[in-house]
Amino acid sequence: MSDPTNSEIATALDELGDLYELDGAVIHRIVAYRNAAKAVRDSTVSVSALARQGRATELPGIGQIIQEKVLALADEGAIPAAVKLRAKFPSGLIEMTRLPGLGPKRARRLFEELGVDSPQALRTAAEQQRIRSLKGFGPKAEETILAALQVAGAGERRTRVVLDRALAVGEQLVAALREHPASERVELAGSARRMADSVKDLDVIATASDPAGLAAAAAGLDLVETAQTPGEAGVRLRTHTDLQVDVRIVAPDQFGNLLQHFTGSKEHNMALRDAAVRTGLHVSEYGVLDDATGETHRCETEAEVYRLLGLDYIEPELRENRGELEAAARGELPDLIELEDLRGDLHCHTTASDGTASVEEMAVAARDAGYEYLAITDHSASFGFGDDLSADRLRDHVEHIRAVSIDGIELLAGSEVNILPDGRLDYPDEVLAELDWVIASVHSSFRMPAAQMTERIVRAIEHPLVDAIGHPSGRKIERRRPYEFDAEQVIGAAARTGTMLEINASPDRRDLNDVHARAAAAAGVPIIINCDGHRVGGFSVARYGVATARRGWLTAADVVNTRPWPEVAALRPRRRV
Repeated sequence: MSDPTNSEIATALDELGDLYELDGAVIHRIVAYRNAAKAVRDSTVSVSALARQGRATELPGIGQIIQEKVLALADEGAIPAAVKLRAKFPSGLIEMTRLPGLGPKRARRLFEELGVDSPQALRTAAEQQRIRSLKGFGPKAEETILAALQVAGAGERRTRVVLDRALAVGEQLVAALREHPASERVELAGSARRMADSVKDLDVIATASDPAGLAAAAAGLDLVETAQTPGEAGVRLRTHTDLQVDVRIVAPDQFGNLLQHFTGSKEHNMALRDAAVRTGLHVSEYGVLDDATGETHRCETEAEVYRLLGLDYIEPELRENRGELEAAARGELPDLIELEDLRGDLHCHTTASDGTASVEEMAVAARDAGYEYLAITDHSASFGFGDDLSADRLRDHVEHIRAVSIDGIELLAGSEVNILPDGRLDYPDEVLAELDWVIASVHSSFRMPAAQMTERIVRAIEHPLVDAIGHPSGRKIERRRPYEFDAEQVIGAAARTGTMLEINASPDRRDLNDVHARAAAAAGVPIIINCDGHRVGGFSVARYGVATARRGWLTAADVVNTRPWPEVAALRPRRRV
């Protein structure tokens, strides 16, 4: 029996966490298995091999006990603890826990209170409107359950990978290939190069003095789980993170054609071909064919491809057929924001709420990341932190922040306050007025009807002491859909009041998304890009917020925290009032 893949190990550990939650285990044990599953899924090398060497414990969140479970899975085909727990519950109940939006805790309640023990029984209960009788469910929950059952019945499954996980593999692979003696040019292409929210697979375009040698080297990399037979044209790989990679090797004078074609998007390329045909040209991965002369132009760079078509070079992030071809023809493409343009971050957390580092440690990390100022914005009391950040406790926290002095960075005392279901904030105005910065976010009651959610957010926007709205749609990429609200009304309210809207750079949020960010900037809304850091390494995700801004056509002038703090402070709604 072959050793289990990383994907198989991660699935088994996730299942064990779900089984423990069904069994009512302490939350620490449940979280430990889920964290271990994530570490395995993110590992670019074989975790089975590491476990056999006694080195799986080098991965974050994996200790000796979990390493032993990995070895049991490899040697026996199952984890004994999981086998024992499976016997305690109906198999259909375990299947229910895998439905999006349900989970073990809610599945157990349905089992205990309604006797629902399988997806079939769940469908019947939802159709008979029995689920809405349970506290915390309601009609909307029934609709969500029926939709999830329909997706599961159609055999659909999530196949896309959030961008940061994909780049962790893609950039490592590209760097390794560039080190090979035969390598000449190697670039990532596809949706990863366009910095899309998530990707289905990876494309790598290369040129080499020894194409077959480079393809063989790619197939032999440690991060590769399986590979097809390498050849002169490249090789197809599957990594230990269960990501498919196509490495395409081409002649140097066709590199630009292939890179442009495989960077896409499909809609951009289709529009590009249609526009080219009207001028007597045909664009493909092989070159640009001129009907008049019969000559095929092969291009070493993408800039040559676009120049042949009478266009300015179009940055990869803009290639979505959202007007970029017309702007390139007119010479009116925006000068997109760069990572280096950011001068401060206005959303982070410390050990005072759910962060893992002190105020001092976050300040040093922000300074080392190149920032001039940092707002400490720990969560408010109503978001699961009891009385830890009550009004009096917040004042003590503010006093501590203002007493901290770190050379090279200015610290601001703030809070991420919770927007309650009726749109009120969970600190009184006299407390908010004492803060340098207030960012307000929705953290609960996501299933509200769209009209109510819109009113809720707009009421917070209209509060004169709210400087910004954090992660405005509440989405988690590939995990949680945005809550329903009228984005046009929210953007309009922000434009009217001068309240800033955040692009949250956390790679699983990137919220505002690119479409809404572009609309907001066009409406005159001040945009901020924040990392929402919870640890000292949290500022490294700024690249994803900048990528979203670039995909939304934003320039440095559109983003408020490209300015020094005094200029940002002057733009706050409270100053305008």
